[in-house]
Amino acid sequence: MSILASLAKAYDRLPSVPPLGFSTEKIGFVISLNEDGSVASVTDLRDGTGRKRAPRLMQVPQPVKRTVAIAPNFLWDKTSYVLGVTAGEGKRTAEEHAAFIQRHRDTLLGTADSGLLALLHFLDNWSPEQFAPPFWPEEMKDQNVIFALESERRQDVYLHDRPAARALWADISAGNGEAAAVCLVTGAAGPIARLHPAIKGVWGAQSSGASIVSFNLDAFTSYGHEQGENAPVSEAAAFKYTTALNTFLADDRHRIQIGDASTVFWADAADAHVAEVAESFFNAWFDPQPDEGIEAGMVGEALGRMRRGIPLRDIEPKLAEGVRFYVLGLAPNAARISIRFWLEDDFGRLAANYARFVSDMAIEPPPRDGYPPLWRYLAETAVLGKRENVPPNLAGEWMRAILTGTPYPLTLLATVLMRIRADGEINALRAGMLRAVLVRNFGMDPARTGTLDKAKEAPVSLDPNNRSKGYLLGRLFAAYEQAQLAALGRTVNATIKDKFYGAASAQPRKVFALLEKGSANHLSKIGKQRPGQRFHLERIIGSILEAMDPSDDPFPASLPAAEQALFGLGYYHQRNEFFRKPETLTEEAAQ
Repeated sequence: MSILASLAKAYDRLPSVPPLGFSTEKIGFVISLNEDGSVASVTDLRDGTGRKRAPRLMQVPQPVKRTVAIAPNFLWDKTSYVLGVTAGEGKRTAEEHAAFIQRHRDTLLGTADSGLLALLHFLDNWSPEQFAPPFWPEEMKDQNVIFALESERRQDVYLHDRPAARALWADISAGNGEAAAVCLVTGAAGPIARLHPAIKGVWGAQSSGASIVSFNLDAFTSYGHEQGENAPVSEAAAFKYTTALNTFLADDRHRIQIGDASTVFWADAADAHVAEVAESFFNAWFDPQPDEGIEAGMVGEALGRMRRGIPLRDIEPKLAEGVRFYVLGLAPNAARISIRFWLEDDFGRLAANYARFVSDMAIEPPPRDGYPPLWRYLAETAVLGKRENVPPNLAGEWMRAILTGTPYPLTLLATVLMRIRADGEINALRAGMLRAVLVRNFGMDPARTGTLDKAKEAPVSLDPNNRSKGYLLGRLFAAYEQAQLAALGRTVNATIKDKFYGAASAQPRKVFALLEKGSANHLSKIGKQRPGQRFHLERIIGSILEAMDPSDDPFPASLPAAEQALFGLGYYHQRNEFFRKPETLTEEAAQ
């Protein structure tokens, strides 16, 4: 099923979504009118206190799609259109206000509804000079404004809710499509949307909204068709898919941020409750925040069992079969929105791919704060650890690989290695990513290679029997660093890791002879004060050197990327071994 068809189908299942022709918008104030058009009151609809007051989300007639043209909305708009006032310079404010008045005079001509007539009377008598505090509050400027009759305001009935207004708006909406054709989404004939409603909430996109489907240059047209006629989508289908997508983007239960990709997801199942549980599971996989909306304890417990390797069918059989799941990644691209990834699959298969991802990322010792969200991993690939510096496309490509079970992007390996060389930081998150790429892309999975082929294994924890050249060199580098710290103290300005890690992991021959000489001096100094510790370090260094293949150069001129990843893994394992609790060390190390 296509993206648009899936979203249009999701609209029909969503509760509390706006009906056709309406949209959920942020409304700040309501102007209450008497039937003669005089203003009875101005009411602040915003929630909260002080400067953090948030506009109320309300269903109003669908807004027009503005570019540079002046185009007023129906029965509501911001104050520059409705009242002719704004907090800024307002070079076009007078024109915007005049357009709002003219549209409603033309549209409401001949109406007999008392509420709509009251609005016409108000517009005939209003002038921007009347806007003055305290009756007209200063913070009202540039807020979205709606109208109501004073007799109906207390019952939360507004002008756009009145039957006459809804009937008039339905007639207006039905005439928006200027051509009729077969809709590519539904297959039914009907009026075609020349401009699709704006999609809002995509991180980095224009705040006024952007489009997935749009044609604004002659080069994009076909056979003389203009705008939406090039890809005929009916008014109804365009409304449904954009409304569903905007609803998902505004709801944290259906949206997570993966790098620059705003990712929305939804489930389709015969039982709405089962679909909701599946969505909660998916959210917890990649952004493990407690969801109080639906059985948070159950989801957390089941998630823990999945991460221990228990199949989903043994945890929640209803989720393993009969649940179709959709994942859509969106990224900004000027006035448009680009599709980073799109996936439709059975939820059980997604769960199996996620479990494989967890297994790939396993590392000992694990991250301190428990299982981290995916954005934490991505932050480790970014300059200064800032999420906005995550390399373009990396997040989307990695997410697609996780969900489909395909090889990870090799840019992930290259980026992590580059960041380690740049800042010298080798933590559990980076070590986990290195191991994951080695396991999936280079076949270094202990479950497949067995115990006899240690040179082709990326171990979870320290493995003294691993004979991989990169892994042994990483362990040896960590041992030399430990000798330096033991001899000079942990207050040393720069360790050998700070000075030589990048060169040692990429070109061992240039560095290790120097490190070996320095290590001998450090061990000699340690032996004068703590002979037991010297013996322990010498034994570790000796065992690593003995494990190297005597027929091969132990310090090659260069290491390929996979061996550099094993170098980082070996360094991480061996370094953390030195920090284990004293009672877990050997007697020689405790002396």
